[in-house]
Amino acid sequence: MADDAVIVDHLRKQFTRRRSRGERHADHLLAVDDVSFAVPGGGSLAIVGESGSGKTTTARMIVGLEEPTSGSIIVAGRPRLAGRQSRRERERRGREVQIVFQDPYLSLDPRQTVAACLDEVLRFHFRSDRATRRRGIEELLAQVGLDSRLGDRLPKALSGGQRQRVAIARALGARPHLLVLDEAVSALDVSMQAQILNLLADLRSETDVSYIFITHNLGIVQHVCDEIAVMRAGKIVEYGPCEAVLNDPQAPYTMELLASIPRPGWHPGKTATLLEFGAGNM
Repeated sequence: MADDAVIVDHLRKQFTRRRSRGERHADHLLAVDDVSFAVPGGGSLAIVGESGSGKTTTARMIVGLEEPTSGSIIVAGRPRLAGRQSRRERERRGREVQIVFQDPYLSLDPRQTVAACLDEVLRFHFRSDRATRRRGIEELLAQVGLDSRLGDRLPKALSGGQRQRVAIARALGARPHLLVLDEAVSALDVSMQAQILNLLADLRSETDVSYIFITHNLGIVQHVCDEIAVMRAGKIVEYGPCEAVLNDPQAPYTMELLASIPRPGWHPGKTATLLEFGAGNM
């Protein structure tokens, strides 16, 4: 693996709304504006910001779901080239970076069993024989803390936490250098969030996989990330080690985000955050 899992340099993304009849000019939205950062092999970066800050667009460009307007992305030492890619190139990209989405139920095929889902990934990326794939499925399920007997179930028969573990197992099946987690725990309840965060921390210590963790919640990033990039209006307004950013923020926007985190003793009912669950229980 290269020293850096990903290097993002002066990344920029502008969206253009098609001009309607009668309008003289099309609208332009600069979603990501001159963003640069690097994540070392085995490292973990949280990209934090409110909705519309540009964090998800940045993640989608790294994965290849959006093309940058300008700037460069290098994953595992290889530039991510723009334009239509060959099947071979798409396969290589899939082995370099994978993404886990917010809602595992929507990202999993409801007609496909857990085992079939994982088998498809192993067959696509490695073309191994059936016996080897069967062992690989069992290993992936064990890696994310699931019983192999769940392999015969459909997503609707699983809990939200179990579905997200399957989604993580599917992403790991490609043996990526980089795993992008886009609000991967925000759809789960507090106890499930803690379990998935513990799982992610364990997986990173056991493997060489690097993380980019996209979230709006500063209260959870210190449990899985080494560094934080705080985004607002398409720009990074603060970037540094988790401890430094959380304990001594420099940007006013970062201070606002930290001030909005509910503290222990606050009881908002169903909107409780992970902080209330308590770091000691993680």
